[in-house]
Amino acid sequence: MKGNKGEWSEIYTFLKISAEGVLFGGDENLNKIDHIFYPVLSIIREEQTNNYYYNQEDTTVRVVKDDGTEVLSVDKAIFGQKSKELLDILVHSSGRSFEFPSIEEFLEEVNVSRLKSDSSNKRDITIKVHDLSTHSEPTLGFSIKSRLGGSSTLLNPGEATNFIYEVQHINNDIIDQINSIQTRSKIKDRVKFLTNSKTTTKFKKIESSNFQLNLQMIDTLLPEMLGIMLFYYYGGLATKLRDLVDLLEEKNPLQFDQSSNHRFYEYKIKNFLTDVALGMTPQRGWTGVYDATGGYIVVKEDGEIVCYHIYNRNEFQEYLLNHTYLDTPSSTRYNFGKAFGECDKVYIKLNLQIRFM
Repeated sequence: MKGNKGEWSEIYTFLKISAEGVLFGGDENLNKIDHIFYPVLSIIREEQTNNYYYNQEDTTVRVVKDDGTEVLSVDKAIFGQKSKELLDILVHSSGRSFEFPSIEEFLEEVNVSRLKSDSSNKRDITIKVHDLSTHSEPTLGFSIKSRLGGSSTLLNPGEATNFIYEVQHINNDIIDQINSIQTRSKIKDRVKFLTNSKTTTKFKKIESSNFQLNLQMIDTLLPEMLGIMLFYYYGGLATKLRDLVDLLEEKNPLQFDQSSNHRFYEYKIKNFLTDVALGMTPQRGWTGVYDATGGYIVVKEDGEIVCYHIYNRNEFQEYLLNHTYLDTPSSTRYNFGKAFGECDKVYIKLNLQIRFM
């Protein structure tokens, strides 16, 4: 098994939850909430040859196959020991990819044969919990975000996340001047050049029609709202999502009626972040059905784990808004940042990437 810190964090989460048998909720600042917790009944893993259920007992974990056959029973203390061992290795390791033979040997013993889940959806771990509020026993999918390595992404970049802007009142000399800017922060400097010149830049559309439709599913004005917010970012006005949303509320570019102090932009951006976190991707048509039906699990720097259940929507949305920022990916790789002509008009593409702080 070989993987980065984010991938090994999925294994760490599996080991730690197996040892402790409980998930605690978190507030908007990643602090554990002692009175919000979910007893864990089982962790379900889809391995290459079978599905395995890691059923929680008082002091042991019983590993059971799909057909109900018990494979083995393991003391929870061993899961706890291995989780601490893995955490210590991850905290003190540097590099991009790792192999941990001692951990892998134990994983093989308990029938774990791969590090991470299927990358086609947002579900990283599947857990059956006892819900103390409803007294039900739902099986839920959680997305795992780790703070043990570098900042992870909420929305991955790609050409599908390119936003296209029309630049008005521009001549060929200015196009050449824009594209000749080759500073370290060349995309932001090009946008600042546009802002300071006598041109007018207006959001036109998203390069991916599928991503545009996905956003319109959430809110019909969301493409325009994100387009304006993205231009603020590349214009150097703010980086954090919280600051960008406050800027939208202050400038009110879409002219909402704010006479009763409705925070239209914050509400709509929070819904967008939630849908991205739990299932929506730019590439697939969005139906509104979440992959991560339980919510988010966050592995903190000290190894503590907190979860954001979709029942605790307010805390989850505040966490997303308070702990994300916009970043600039490779302009060469994703083909954006240059002014270009098309049908006697001039355009520029800017790319949307959202990271966790």
